Amino acid sequence: MDASVVAIAGDGDEGDRRRPLLAPTNEIHPYPESPLPPQPPGTDAKPEQQKPQRVASLDVFRGLTVAMMILVDDAGGAWPGINHAPWLGVTVADFVMPAFLFIIGVSAALVFKKTPNKIATSKKAAYRAIKLFILGIILQGGYIHGRHNLTYGVDLDHIRWLGVLQRIAIGYFLAAIAEIWLVNNTLVDSPVSYVKKYYMEWIMAIMISALYIGLVFGLYVSNWEFKVQTSNSTFSNPSNEVGFKTIHCDVRGSLGPPCNAVGFVDRFLLGENHLYKNPVYKRTKECSVNSPDYGPLPPNAPDWCFAPFDPEGLLSTLMAAVSCFVGLHFGHVLIHCKNHSQRMMSWLLASTVLTVSGFLLQLLGMPFSKLLYTVSYMLLSGGVSGFLLLVLYYIVDVMHMKKQLVLFQWMGMNALIVYVLAACELFPTLIQGFYWRSPENNLVDATESLLQIIFHSKRWGTLAFVLVEIIFWCLAACFLHMKGIYLKL
Repeated sequence: MDASVVAIAGDGDEGDRRRPLLAPTNEIHPYPESPLPPQPPGTDAKPEQQKPQRVASLDVFRGLTVAMMILVDDAGGAWPGINHAPWLGVTVADFVMPAFLFIIGVSAALVFKKTPNKIATSKKAAYRAIKLFILGIILQGGYIHGRHNLTYGVDLDHIRWLGVLQRIAIGYFLAAIAEIWLVNNTLVDSPVSYVKKYYMEWIMAIMISALYIGLVFGLYVSNWEFKVQTSNSTFSNPSNEVGFKTIHCDVRGSLGPPCNAVGFVDRFLLGENHLYKNPVYKRTKECSVNSPDYGPLPPNAPDWCFAPFDPEGLLSTLMAAVSCFVGLHFGHVLIHCKNHSQRMMSWLLASTVLTVSGFLLQLLGMPFSKLLYTVSYMLLSGGVSGFLLLVLYYIVDVMHMKKQLVLFQWMGMNALIVYVLAACELFPTLIQGFYWRSPENNLVDATESLLQIIFHSKRWGTLAFVLVEIIFWCLAACFLHMKGIYLKL
């Protein structure tokens, strides 16, 4: 699987040819190998080298996460039930990002399984992470303004440094370095030897979690102030400042929107100007009369409703990298377990432990929060991702029911280009640049409006439009796959 840093960073240094996920000599065989046909007498008995097969469920998993990302991002505004939770709690949308990070870890375990030259491999991993990080800044730093805004450009004094792709780059890099340098050269023939081989990665994941908990509950958050901007300002051109507002904190261990340590670290290290200006906590009941959707401010709304907050901040991204380490474990199981039942039982056990641990932490006082990326949320989302991989593996690689999910498989094999063009709204923005007399008269908006008229509902029409969009990108990915085109970094 040459596109291996799942969905985003490719593995290959072998030209444009997409190499198999598993080599013929590797110990993983996702499908039982069929015996060689008997050779006629007198013929050369030299067997024909079999072409290794891909673990198709990984492609389906990637494609499904990309499709879900498009669904929740584009239809979440019309259907708040599938939008991100405003602050605490989880919805369907809140499992998409951890699924990305999880599958990155799974593939990293397969890609970096053998690293004869650790220094050279580390350089390649770092180079790919840097390219992905830079791509994220270009796409999500404010330079591209998205749909309904045919402008581009960003003030460097207000560029957003972090985002989804940047978080994936950091998680991938930490998982890759751990897989390259922290795995012992031990033959795995028992559960004890498995632990001896990978225990250093587990210690690193525990240390990151402990550091996160220590900072979140131990950092003292003092009073702070931020600039207030008029409604005419934009993300890329924040102007017309009218003054400052002060947020009173003087606390430790707060998990609320205004006084948490995650936001404090970002304001201190990145600066207020470089944070996301439209955080989802503006959909909380304190900040919106239409909660859980955006809406007018209620009477006596707190000042922090206007404050910036980055949902992909530094401290939460550090914790998010542990989701990649969870994926590493599932990838190791795929490598060392010899048959389907062993893999599925191991994944079932791990997913159950992760999910139960997440709920236990919630009962002990650590709520689920994607914006803070709490440890309980990481455990719960890791367990859900594990259950999803287990189900897809059984359907696709055990029952061989690939045809029913082939659309997602195609999308998963070209996840990067679909994410960049669709989820980052690059393609619809380009299409909207061609309009008739008025910018509103373009193909994208006309299609959505037509479906809303057909369904006699803005909500159902928007949902239909997004489903058509997902099918379109599945077919586009199929075309690229048939042409042998795979975008990689």
